[in-house]
Amino acid sequence: MDKIKECYVRPSTSLNLLSHQEIRVAMETTEEVFQTFRDCALAVLNTGNETDDPDLMLKEFADFRVEIVPESRGIKLRVQNAPASAFVDGRMIKGIEQHLFSALRDIVYTQAKIESLGGFDISSGAGITDTVFRILRNANVVKPNQAPQLVVCWGGHAISREEYNYTKEVGYELGLRGLDIATGCGIGAMKGPMKGAMIGHAKQNITDGRYVGITEPGIIASESPNPSVNQLVILPDIEKRLEAFVRLAHAIVVFPGGVGTIEEILYLLGVLMREENRSIPVPILFTAPAGYEEYFASVDNFLRTTLGESVAAYYQIINANPSLVAQLARRNLNQVVAHRRRSDESYSFNWQLGIPESMQSPFRVSHDAMAQLRLFRDQPAAQFVADLRRAFSGIVAGNVKPYGIRQVEQFGPYKLQGDPHIMRAIDTLLTECVASQRMKIGSGSYRPCYELVTVES
Repeated sequence: MDKIKECYVRPSTSLNLLSHQEIRVAMETTEEVFQTFRDCALAVLNTGNETDDPDLMLKEFADFRVEIVPESRGIKLRVQNAPASAFVDGRMIKGIEQHLFSALRDIVYTQAKIESLGGFDISSGAGITDTVFRILRNANVVKPNQAPQLVVCWGGHAISREEYNYTKEVGYELGLRGLDIATGCGIGAMKGPMKGAMIGHAKQNITDGRYVGITEPGIIASESPNPSVNQLVILPDIEKRLEAFVRLAHAIVVFPGGVGTIEEILYLLGVLMREENRSIPVPILFTAPAGYEEYFASVDNFLRTTLGESVAAYYQIINANPSLVAQLARRNLNQVVAHRRRSDESYSFNWQLGIPESMQSPFRVSHDAMAQLRLFRDQPAAQFVADLRRAFSGIVAGNVKPYGIRQVEQFGPYKLQGDPHIMRAIDTLLTECVASQRMKIGSGSYRPCYELVTVES
């Protein structure tokens, strides 16, 4: 792939005016944090070059460099050996340039605030929620007088052309109804709804449509943002990313995906099924195109088996009907707005949702951490759902995140243990995901990064 040998870029919106102390913070960032920023910056510059293999991208651009250069009025970035596709006639594309400084803001400056006295407090549940809010506010994703019309769309990145076209059709119908889109910002079912909504917005003469990409360093390093994203925010870890999704959402539409999608569903249901949250409306719609209905039939069976029959009351399954999905999203959104008006809740950030610290605390994936998860029903429901979500989070890491892939290559598959009833349900669902090629890396056949061990409780 062609590369641009060297260029300098300055921020035009984010970080365009900094104090000398703020410049010093940027210059004194740790090597580990800056390496994270470097990997994320490469992913941003690789926008539009779709790949399932993060290692291939990192190897191809092993000579990529980015350096913070201080100036009296702020900073600029020196970029070397970047993908030529991020440039037009030698100048970096504006949207990519803005995402590059969003990555700098959300990784370097956020980490500095977390580590410094008087910055973000992540030692308590309330502090974590405050941190999520402030990161979103700093990214201009949460702001006053923002219309409550954000639909979060989840789904897989490795999907068929028929599934991708369906996500665009649903996005188009949502856009026609004036709804904005938030996704994980990658390709596949994260890209399709945004592209469809852009056309719907254009037909309705909506010029300020929002296409919000919400990610975290481990994901963006392996999944570049898609070109439709016009607001990018990078949360420090997967748990804060998931909390951002559920607190921002006015409705949630889920398309077929792999284990990452199932992780997101488990997190969401684990929150909504708590007694304190049962009166708070968060509409959830599962939808697949014709010929792919079996995906949500399998997910529905898995959820009923592991979480109980009552879980089905929290979602609707609407297949092969994009206009109905959008109609229900719009109709249910009106109920959300009415509830928030009655309870004096913010339209832009759902503070009322109670999220236990067990679902907010970062899960550091390792072989030991995966082996210690207890996938048994003889424990508090909140802890069981938290561990079940973590199990799928670990499989996501082993499948697509560079550090997880390296762990599995070095030490073999992660081992998960639980009671026979739960492990059979997990095995059935994962086997179906593998058979339908929803768990793969690159173009090769899938080698499981996990091993399921049955233990009598």
